[in-house]
Amino acid sequence: MSDKDFRVERDSMGELKVPASALWGAQTQRAVENFPISGLTMPRGFIRALGLTKWAAAGANRDLGLLDAAVSKAIQQAAEAVAAGSHDGEFPVDVFQTGSGTSSNMNANEVIATLASQAAGQPVHPNDHVNMGQSSNDVIPTCIHVSAALGLTEELLPALDHLAGIIETRAAELERVVKTGRTHLMDAMPVTLAQELGGWATQIRNGYQRVAGVLPRLSALAQGGTAVGTGINAHPEFAARVAALLADRTGIAFRPADDFFEALACQDTAVELSGQLKTVAVSLMKIANDLRWMNSGPLAGLSEIALPALQPGSSIMPGKVNPVIPEAAAMVAAQVIGNDATITVAGQSGSFQLNVMLPVIAYNLLQSVSLLANASRALGDAAIAGFSVNEANLQDALARNPILVTALNPVIGYEKGAAVAKKAYAQGRPILEVAVEETGLDAEELARLLDPLSLTQGGIKG
Repeated sequence: MSDKDFRVERDSMGELKVPASALWGAQTQRAVENFPISGLTMPRGFIRALGLTKWAAAGANRDLGLLDAAVSKAIQQAAEAVAAGSHDGEFPVDVFQTGSGTSSNMNANEVIATLASQAAGQPVHPNDHVNMGQSSNDVIPTCIHVSAALGLTEELLPALDHLAGIIETRAAELERVVKTGRTHLMDAMPVTLAQELGGWATQIRNGYQRVAGVLPRLSALAQGGTAVGTGINAHPEFAARVAALLADRTGIAFRPADDFFEALACQDTAVELSGQLKTVAVSLMKIANDLRWMNSGPLAGLSEIALPALQPGSSIMPGKVNPVIPEAAAMVAAQVIGNDATITVAGQSGSFQLNVMLPVIAYNLLQSVSLLANASRALGDAAIAGFSVNEANLQDALARNPILVTALNPVIGYEKGAAVAKKAYAQGRPILEVAVEETGLDAEELARLLDPLSLTQGGIKG
């Protein structure tokens, strides 16, 4: 590239060439050159939060009489454009950067300052104006909380509610469909499909409550703590005004952190949220694996259900169809569990007054939120909502399930029941037929005692 493709920008370290068309300045350019590490940039939700935070800061400083109204208006307009995603290409800084996220904060300051200068027709400074009353050390933790809270309320919590609703709808449809229960992957007493799916729905509902339970702590913002938690260079009312503006804009009850020193020095709330996201991931993995087992076959597996056929399953075996949605959901769960390990380690990296792994916490946390939301919807819409039930297979397995003899324990005792079960296993005969021979009980009475549907309701069948 020729010299005309660049312009010269200056910062406290000297001059630097910056692409002529770029909205960013020298500090962003230094970060681009310093961190050619992964090619991963900060996620959309985080850039949105940066824009919203800068928007709120400009409004607060204007209301406090610290920032000229015309400059504030220009900054807010530019920040809103950043929040809306109009300039995502202007945020090239790698996730693996300075641990405070200073490079991303300055990236936002420089882009917004350039846009605001153009709109206001006068110079708007990235530090003196856009970053007024702020530090990267409180901006980045604030953006982690804001972006995560928005991700939960707009994406994940609605997706979990959607998934649970689909499961509950299918459970109601399958209330009287009985199947062989399994423990240790071995035949056990019968359950209804409604009971099995109801367990899944409860897992997801509990996951919803676990994740939602973090929101009160996630709504506490570090903004106002500035460099080390003392609030140096920020107006005493700045924190409360920023939080109020963000709350009004988003509908989330943001407030200043009770202790700015804690808010800067650690990321315990992010670690807590990640742990709850991991729990949701574990639930999705369990449900996905149950679906895969139930769908297995169609000849040599359980073949209890048939998942919707979405795509050819093999490049070599014609006609093969695989459980692709549960497999994708299981991979999402594995990724989220791995993200939690990263966030756990990163959360331990609070050295005195500042955590120094903020960007990687933000990246992994937001990825987990987005992946779980998308996987939950896919699992519900493309797998659970449309699976069909192979009732003939279910009934055949039930008829040959010797474990049903458990219901006769109160009548014939455990030892006699075990003998009946072993004979049925060995001879491959229906349990009812063998029980008639071995117990001396009336066939009609045995049919009543061994009725699979009644056995799903518990209690003593005497």
